[in-house]
This record gives sequence, structure tokens and C-alpha cells, in this order.
Amino acid sequence: MAEIMNKYSKKARQLFKEGYNCAQSVFCAFHEDLGLDFETALKLSSSFGGGMGRLREVCGAVSAMFMIAGLKSGYTMPNNDDIKGRHYAHIQELAKKFKAKNGSIICRELLGLEDTEFSPIPSKRTEEYYKTRPCENLIGCAAEIISEDLF
Repeated sequence: MAEIMNKYSKKARQLFKEGYNCAQSVFCAFHEDLGLDFETALKLSSSFGGGMGRLREVCGAVSAMFMIAGLKSGYTMPNNDDIKGRHYAHIQELAKKFKAKNGSIICRELLGLEDTEFSPIPSKRTEEYYKTRPCENLIGCAAEIISEDLF
């Protein structure tokens, strides 16, 4: 299983270094396995970067795990509480694994930011950006967790 995890983690990290946001990086590492073309996967996950549109809420890498889980094993019957409950328990377990490894699933907490208003303008991707941000490691972690869980 480690070979698969490394494949997805490496791809997600690579996508992040190419400039894609955290959600896109994780989600698009799985686009072929999900039966999605790359462009559709990019668009679908684009709004979740920076903790949902740079609101610094749930980490985009975590949101991507949830989207992948939904596509792989989500429910389609709106009135079946047992199926919904099992799916939500699965999502909570993914969150618990990520939080156990990283301390939180909240973007601003992972980045050590104060709870204030955040600019919608993305930070420039410089060498310093990559040195000071934990995002690449968080992205790799999320890709490993979901690949271990579903693939």
C-alpha cells in the first residue's frame, strides 16, 4: 500500500509546487481514479483552497479528502439515515486521522494565523512561501490518508 500512497502524495505535492491550491492539489492527484478529466477536477476543487476561498476555515486538503470520499463512497438516497450516518462517520474518521497527525483541520490554526478577516488575494508563490508554509506537508498527508482509506 505504501507505493500507492507515495504515488498520490508525490503527485499532490507536485501539483502544489506548480501553483495549484491545496484542495486542487489533493483532489487532482486522484482525478483519473475518480473518472474526471483534469480540467473538471481543477474547477470542482478550485473554491476550496485557502480554507474555502481563503476564508481560512476547513483546510482545502481536508475538503479534498471529503470530496474524494464522496465520489468513491458517498450516498445518493436522501431519506436513508443509516446510509447517511455511515458516510458521515467515515468523513469524521478522515478528519480525526488528519487532526491526529496535524493538530487541527482548520486552515488558520494550521497556519498559525489570527482569527481576522482574510484577503481573497492569494499569496505569491515564492521560495520563501514554500519554506515557511506547512501546506505541502499537509497536502501530502491528506493524499496519504485518503489513498490509504479508499485506494
